[in-house]
Amino acid sequence: MPRPALYSSSRHTRRSPPEPVEQAPVPTAQSATGTDVTLPNPSNQPSTQAANANLSRRHLRTLWALITLLATLLLYSLWLHQRPASHRITQEDIDAAVLRTLETTTPPSAAARAVEAISPSIVRVVGYSRSKNGKEEVERGIGTGVVIVDKGVILTNLHVVAGADRIAITFHDGLETTASITGAQPENDLAVLQAHKVPDDLFAAPLRSTQDLRPGDHVVAVGFPFGIGPSASAGVISGLKREFTSPEGKRQLSNLIQFDAAANPGNSGGPLVTLDGEVVGIVTAILNPTSARTFIGIGFAVPIENAASAVGMPPF
Repeated sequence: MPRPALYSSSRHTRRSPPEPVEQAPVPTAQSATGTDVTLPNPSNQPSTQAANANLSRRHLRTLWALITLLATLLLYSLWLHQRPASHRITQEDIDAAVLRTLETTTPPSAAARAVEAISPSIVRVVGYSRSKNGKEEVERGIGTGVVIVDKGVILTNLHVVAGADRIAITFHDGLETTASITGAQPENDLAVLQAHKVPDDLFAAPLRSTQDLRPGDHVVAVGFPFGIGPSASAGVISGLKREFTSPEGKRQLSNLIQFDAAANPGNSGGPLVTLDGEVVGIVTAILNPTSARTFIGIGFAVPIENAASAVGMPPF
């Protein structure tokens, strides 16, 4: 008869698993296939020392990285403090800057600005004639001209160039050339010249109608009085629609602008200019009852409307 199995009357008590003991990680190596392979650890003590060495090196690298970061932040902070703070420009700043400029800088006068604007268009005109023996040239007249078309079209007085065998022109930049008479208006003592050579940057003078001129308006006369120049003199419009008869009685001119800016022989043919640098007339004569032929306060200019019609320019 089989023997009955025997059972214990008490249940087996479970034992708690032992607490894990921290051990240094076992170093691994990478196989040729890229997977980590656990290296054998024959002795636990050497593995712990290697782990501690690796940890020290990591701490050292972390420490140096932290020091570098702090140094960078410190330098950036110093740069921010030393950099001038940005300032938004206000209208008060602009006004103050303008005021300082006006207080420390003397701007050119209105007459000076007008002369500067018109100077590139001014030319010296000299007429030459042959001597009696025909071997020498004799200077017969010096005057002024003004370029009104940048291709070398010049206005001057007819009496400056009439009868000349050769007309010499000197431009503002010093270029010297000859010119031919291409048109004349004897009733206004005007001649139109064409220069045979012109500067590359030749500047034509701006022209302005005389319709709004009034006595008292400021003007400037620019030319070569007695061959000296270019010279400038300032004055005002003294009157309009004046008439003039030359001392010899050979010229009678009408509808002239009277002005008191100093003009002398050599100014003939030069421009009468507003303070905006615009030509309103061509200086043509001075009034002097004596034989001195010098300025005593009355000059005359042909209105630019007449002068422009001499070259076929449309009226203003």
